[in-house]
Amino acid sequence: MTVSTMATGAPARPTMLLGWQVLGLISIAFHLGLIFSGLVPALVARPIHMALALPWIFVFQARGAFQRVSGWIFLLVGEAGCLYIALNADALSDQYGFLDSGLQIAVAAALIVVTLEMARRAIGWPLPLVALVCLLYGLFGQYVPGEYGHPAFPLESFLGTMTITEGGIWGSLTGVSVGIVAIFVILGAVLNAGEAGQGFMNLAALAAGRLRGGAGKIAVLSSAMFGSISGSASANVASTGAVTIPAMKRLGYPPALAGAVEAVASSGGQIMPPLMGAGAFVMVELTGIPYSSIMAAALPPAILYFLTTWIGIDLFARRLGLGAIDAADRPKIRDVVVTTMFFAVPFTVLLWGMFVTKTTPQYAACLAILSAVLLLFVDIRLSISPRLFARRVSIAAIEAGRQIAMIAAIIICASIVVGVLGMTGLGIKVTSAILAVAGESLWPALILTALACILLGMEVPTTAAYVICVTVAGPALQRLGIEPMLAHLFVFWFALLSTITPPVCGAVFIAAGMAGENWLKVAGSAMRLGIGLYIIPLAMIANPAIVHMADQPLAAAFAFVRIALALWAISFALISNGKAGPRLAAAVAGAAICFWPV
Repeated sequence: MTVSTMATGAPARPTMLLGWQVLGLISIAFHLGLIFSGLVPALVARPIHMALALPWIFVFQARGAFQRVSGWIFLLVGEAGCLYIALNADALSDQYGFLDSGLQIAVAAALIVVTLEMARRAIGWPLPLVALVCLLYGLFGQYVPGEYGHPAFPLESFLGTMTITEGGIWGSLTGVSVGIVAIFVILGAVLNAGEAGQGFMNLAALAAGRLRGGAGKIAVLSSAMFGSISGSASANVASTGAVTIPAMKRLGYPPALAGAVEAVASSGGQIMPPLMGAGAFVMVELTGIPYSSIMAAALPPAILYFLTTWIGIDLFARRLGLGAIDAADRPKIRDVVVTTMFFAVPFTVLLWGMFVTKTTPQYAACLAILSAVLLLFVDIRLSISPRLFARRVSIAAIEAGRQIAMIAAIIICASIVVGVLGMTGLGIKVTSAILAVAGESLWPALILTALACILLGMEVPTTAAYVICVTVAGPALQRLGIEPMLAHLFVFWFALLSTITPPVCGAVFIAAGMAGENWLKVAGSAMRLGIGLYIIPLAMIANPAIVHMADQPLAAAFAFVRIALALWAISFALISNGKAGPRLAAAVAGAAICFWPV
């Protein structure tokens, strides 16, 4: 949605547009202010975070009269509930999760209903339905026979834990959304409002445009860079795909392959540091592992993914005779240098802050935001324009406010699931069930976990699917000897599979529409190009050194080369048009290289 249109598609009135710009700026100021204001109580910061998100979900996205009217009702009820919690935080914290009046019970019930509806309007029914089932289990699980039941909770205690403590909707995951994810979302919005996106495209075109199948390889590089800040496969396809898909089709790419290249390349944004679709920051909270360590562990597998996609494009290019980009269509060196600075400077500031001065990721991101905001004054001709700055700030404010709200809706709803699982002990029971079904064996447990991640990921966003799956299956994998980092990355990768795997594959749907091709044809090519997404998580388990590049560089490098060779062989078997015998031999050799014990 652009800043010039509302959710209904009609032109926005200037006063309405100004209102959303102001709300976006307030949201930015609030979240940045938390970084510099010291410790703000959780029961103050997190309800205000939700209060700032509510208008974007219930009003900004409303379509039709019913959604607008009902949206305003949910908005007013939700705002009242959030403000009640924030204004009475001190008193509520002394109640230890027990509601002591009818008013508090009504507020708690209203907040839960608003949270479920907020998630439904943001991403559809599946996640709120999962949360609703968990709530019903928490309320009535005492009637479930056998080991899966639980002792009854008083209504005042159950609702109180969900709404006036840090065990439910205001839990630690919501704290991650408030204090870390929002900051990186703001950084991404500011970068995208300027010339950073064009810088990604220009740099990718310079690096890969002259190579065989150059347009597809440009898509891989640009999506890897753009996705590292967008963290959304769908947003990545919509942004870079508008340029790369037509370019690929002009150079002879079949529409199905053009759409597949963009879908696969864009899906990698959620596994590419620093943002990882908010997954990296949630992982920090769930594992207690420092953010820098998670970045270092996640980077080699992400590079392997894009390397595999690059290899697949090269094989397709050989097979179809796809050439390079014409010299006239490649960007000039000056344009590349100038536009690259729009993302290189903020990224350098970010990395300098985290790894040189050793500040927190969110503080380093604030410094990067400052540098990115200053660059909004400058256009591609290196001239300074206050008018251009104002227009870009307007775009950044609306995009930041909207994206913060979308992630908040997902994470706050997922927090209900995590809260109920922790309160009832259901997570431990499911862990025991997984181990029992798998016979205490690692690989059967991995397959069961992978299937659960894929199924859940088809219906809910990757981060939410990851949170739910790792909460119930992560402990089982760790009890079987997998270190926490590997267990979490394994679950996160398989939760991402639904972006390219039928029957529900969001990135493929969008790319197919942009390419003008049947989505099943796009999905077929995408699954071959994206074979790394299926194999690399398993390869990480078989080669655990791959996530230890920081402390075991030689072992990690060996694992990296080993997995890369295996993926090349398997890609050759799937994509080349040679005889069946050599292709089968390549697939067997690839599997042996990757999984045979060393």
